[in-house]
Amino acid sequence: MPDAPFHDVTAQGPPGGRAFWVTTSDGVRLRLAHWPGGSAGTVLLFPGRTEYIEKYGRVAADLVAGGYHVLTIDWRGQGLSDRLHSDPKIGHVEAFADYQNDVAALVQQAGKLALPGPRFLLAHSMGGAIGLRALHQGLAVNATVFCAPMWKINVSIAVRPFARWISFAMRSAGRGLAFVPGRSGMTMRDNPAFPDNGLTNDRNHWDYMVAQVQADEALALGGPSVRWFDEALRETRALRALGPPRDRPTLTGIGTADSIVDVTVPRAMMKNWPGGELLVYEDAQHELLMEIPEVRDDFIRSALDMFVRNS
Repeated sequence: MPDAPFHDVTAQGPPGGRAFWVTTSDGVRLRLAHWPGGSAGTVLLFPGRTEYIEKYGRVAADLVAGGYHVLTIDWRGQGLSDRLHSDPKIGHVEAFADYQNDVAALVQQAGKLALPGPRFLLAHSMGGAIGLRALHQGLAVNATVFCAPMWKINVSIAVRPFARWISFAMRSAGRGLAFVPGRSGMTMRDNPAFPDNGLTNDRNHWDYMVAQVQADEALALGGPSVRWFDEALRETRALRALGPPRDRPTLTGIGTADSIVDVTVPRAMMKNWPGGELLVYEDAQHELLMEIPEVRDDFIRSALDMFVRNS
């Protein structure tokens, strides 16, 4: 596993972190990272859209302090993994099913690194959609924690009735590689202002994220392509139809001020999920793992407790 670039200083993760390259079964080069821990087990950490390994350095520090190894990934099309569009600012994927090739590569590397069991899943936003599909396909973990899972995208009420039609029409007209209407290549690197950022109420964590993409522009990603959006709508609709996997201990956290995903879906899903628990944080935004200390610390403590109870 050849070493890959890794910004340890801006990640602020625990000691011993290392990033490396792997190649998926369909030939995509991915960047993975491992933070070594103790004997409690291994957490597979699934990031969200636009995200990258360094963003989870502080989270990894908490998990390692709890005794866990952490293995995480830059999904295809983002971070320092292969970008799949001629414009690297456009978030793109050919099919949502392709992300499962990335999951397979991650799990394979966990075996090659001989990371200790039991294994657990911590999945944020888009990682929550990828993670739920992986669970249905047999991902072997003792318990799962979802953070603001993307099981339905929070499309504005005005656009919602037409979103599926617009994405399908543009894709059919050969516009699948264009930015989804209303989005651009602008990132938090271009607009680092904290007020109304739409992700977190915590200024410290906002500055932490901005500093990372300012230190390395290659980490930044703008809006999604029409094809990504159409694929996401199809996949989240299919996941809602599937419902929860059976007998899988699961904790899901949501914030009432989340403007990125539709939190009514995890509310409903957890009611019908055997062994499912729901945490609701008033006024919290999308990034629970990077929210104000009262929210973030409680959610991480709850995640660690879920892992301990299911070891």
